[in-house]
Amino acid sequence: MSALNPIQQYGNALTRRHFFGQGAFGVGAAALASLLPSSILAPCSAHANSVAAGGLPELPHFAPTAKRAIYLHMNGGPSQMDLFDYKPKMADMFDVDLPESIRAGQRLTTMTSGQTRFPLAPSIYKFRQYGQHGAWMSDLIPYTARMADDLSIVKTVWTEAINHDPAVTYICTGNQLPGRASLGSWLSYGLGTMNANLPAFVVMTPSWSSKTDAQAIYNRLWGSGYLPTQHQGVALRSQGDPVLFLSNPPGVDAATRRRTLDRIARFNQRTLAEIGDPETQTRIEQYEMAFRMQTSVPELTNLNDEPKHILDMYGPDVLKPGTFAASCLLARRLAERDVRFVQIFHRGWDQHGNIAGDLPRQCQDVDQAGWALVQDLKQRGLLQDTLVIWGGEFGRTIYCQGGLTRENYGRDHHPRCFTMWMTGGGVRPGVVYGETDDFSYNIVDKPVHIHDLNATILHTLGIDHSRLTFRAQGLDQRLTGVEEHHAVTDLLM
Repeated sequence: MSALNPIQQYGNALTRRHFFGQGAFGVGAAALASLLPSSILAPCSAHANSVAAGGLPELPHFAPTAKRAIYLHMNGGPSQMDLFDYKPKMADMFDVDLPESIRAGQRLTTMTSGQTRFPLAPSIYKFRQYGQHGAWMSDLIPYTARMADDLSIVKTVWTEAINHDPAVTYICTGNQLPGRASLGSWLSYGLGTMNANLPAFVVMTPSWSSKTDAQAIYNRLWGSGYLPTQHQGVALRSQGDPVLFLSNPPGVDAATRRRTLDRIARFNQRTLAEIGDPETQTRIEQYEMAFRMQTSVPELTNLNDEPKHILDMYGPDVLKPGTFAASCLLARRLAERDVRFVQIFHRGWDQHGNIAGDLPRQCQDVDQAGWALVQDLKQRGLLQDTLVIWGGEFGRTIYCQGGLTRENYGRDHHPRCFTMWMTGGGVRPGVVYGETDDFSYNIVDKPVHIHDLNATILHTLGIDHSRLTFRAQGLDQRLTGVEEHHAVTDLLM
């Protein structure tokens, strides 16, 4: 059993009277950052410093190959057979029913379970081989194809979840049910922060270009769950203050705010001394971080120092606040300031119909900007210790949902195999890992469960996933669940 941490010790000693008294106040403001007492972590410059503070004393478990990670999440489930998983035999099977031997009784969503047929829909997009290892990619992602030799392309990721909310909750937090800690929160908790003036975990939710409606996403996807609230992600907004309530209200200047914070801190320190609730220390540090962020965040989001050739590399949308391109540039700026984990949720990939209309728009949003992010990190010497991940929560079916024509089709959710890629941070470049059957329906070689994927991400950051635990609800909780899973070492250098 893991030793009790201060939060757990406090919980064991919590009196009934204080429990109900504290409940009246709630858990306080949402975490503005990963925070540490100022006696431990002195303010640093807005740019990166290499000294981590906070975290668990036993981490890292071994030498990391990555210091930070950027996760590009394509929310909705990109169609793997229209982007990466080339299936040429399907061209001769247009409108043929999916063989029952391939489906093998696997469950379907209610959106297609009532169909009388499951007609095969070959991809309408052209594929070519790229890089020294001949990775197949479609003409929808020409910029991604340029960096084939930088990527580890995993074609055999799989999950048990078949609907969006449980699936994205699962890949982000390790469980299909809400309430667990997210990947970024685990990294903040385990490894601490490398920049006193910015959060350790930052989230962006950019705009998208396909259909106007998209699957909802919730802040629990970057929540801290049972971990201390200081470790939850901080969302950067595209309109108004980049972080809510960052600006002083009218009539309040910096000096007044400083005096107010000092007075509040004295009251909170008194409460901390009397009760010993570690969340009180979190609240104190949240206020202090917010004060420092009034300088660091505007500096982060001011792109006036970016040269034109860098802006051009990210594409025409880079100066439009809230676009994926703008988010990728901010991710690079966060990485060079040593923010531990950045996650970008790009919505709109749920293409049950109109693949020909919607998928190209989504790819146009992310293809050049994702490529530019990787190249920008590389030219600055940051890619070698920054892990970049791209992928969704599941894949799509080879059979058509709805009407099928030679020019267009739709695809339902498919959890049994989908494609993701990683690069940088100690991942082997130029790798195509695993293989699916001719229908991109089942894995035939080298399956990678999403827990294995998360174990691999943690491994690059020097963490043995089985040893990063937190005692909650009577269990030693961990990101990768209780069943046996492993980092995919074949993907690592």
